[in-house]
Amino acid sequence: MITMDDIIREGHPTLREVAKEVSLPLSEEDIVLGEEMMTFLKNSQDPEKAEELALRGGVGLAAPQLNISKRLIAVHVPSNDLENPEPLLSTVMYNPKILSHSVQDVCLGEGEGCLSVDREVPGYVVRHSKITVSYYDAAGEKQKKRLKDYESIVVQHEIDHLNGIMFYDHINEQNPFALKDGVLVIE
Repeated sequence: MITMDDIIREGHPTLREVAKEVSLPLSEEDIVLGEEMMTFLKNSQDPEKAEELALRGGVGLAAPQLNISKRLIAVHVPSNDLENPEPLLSTVMYNPKILSHSVQDVCLGEGEGCLSVDREVPGYVVRHSKITVSYYDAAGEKQKKRLKDYESIVVQHEIDHLNGIMFYDHINEQNPFALKDGVLVIE
């Protein structure tokens, strides 16, 4: 079971490497890794399990954060809708690629955080509002999804980890809260 002790922190060299493609067909080891990453995310969002296991809440996890340089991410974005509690996005993506993106940009009003960063980093992280991403699922099937707003931000954050990019690399150093006209701020 993955715990916070398995997650490497900023400054570790693996977080700055470009991860290697996952071999297809998927190995049992890679399938299990994806399942374990998803279990971590679900446990981190369950208040009782998170407290019991001392987990920080997360909506995404990339293999490089586990010191595994592979192009593999897990995302589990819960719904805030009590009528429809199904997650907005819950999947493991092998070799994800952004095929296209919107001109419209977006950012989170409270900024972004990361399981590999143990400090607050103030500032807006501007990303594409909409993306189309292709990836392989655990069954080895090629998938294509269109994502927008929060789900789009989460997937872009995790794909950045596969390319050695940290979220704070996107923050304007001179003026962390500066935004160009037209950037949508999600609260």
